[in-house]
Amino acid sequence: MSSDNAVPLFKRAWVLQFVKFGLVGASGVVVNMLIAFVMNKLNGGAANARMPVWSLGGEFAVRYSYIVYVVAFVIANTTNYQLNRWWTFKGTQRAWLRGWVMFFVSGIAGALVGFVVKVALTHPGSPIYLTGWFNDTGFHAREYWGQLAGVLVGTPVNFLINRMVTFKHHAAEVASQRQASQGEEVPCT
Repeated sequence: MSSDNAVPLFKRAWVLQFVKFGLVGASGVVVNMLIAFVMNKLNGGAANARMPVWSLGGEFAVRYSYIVYVVAFVIANTTNYQLNRWWTFKGTQRAWLRGWVMFFVSGIAGALVGFVVKVALTHPGSPIYLTGWFNDTGFHAREYWGQLAGVLVGTPVNFLINRMVTFKHHAAEVASQRQASQGEEVPCT
């Protein structure tokens, strides 16, 4: 049995998967940001993102910004799942709907991490509220920068969970195929 350390880093299956997952994720960031931009434009611009949609009493409310984050996540997550099925984890045998549900549930962990980051960067009472160069309009809109930061922080969490849960069976198949092609004995699992 060979050690994974004997294989150069760039040839390891998980590294290639992470690169592919990252490229798919980059397309998901584009989809996510496009949805956020369109939804905010339909609501009169990023300056209106903090408007309460439903009051929860006192300062607490469901804000338009939060709805944008959730809608953009669902759409981008669905496109990412399909692209990962076609490319990153090509040949997965899991039924589409079951795999999508697992991908979606796994992605919620990354989305929650990202959501916390976005709220922390865009809530005026937060100690890390984006100030100075950031404002509520155009390229400087903290709404978009908070959205992007949330997505970028949540992505590694999303990859790890999906590789270990949603596409776990695929990772085992890739490893056993690599061992078989190198003439190594494949351990029974």
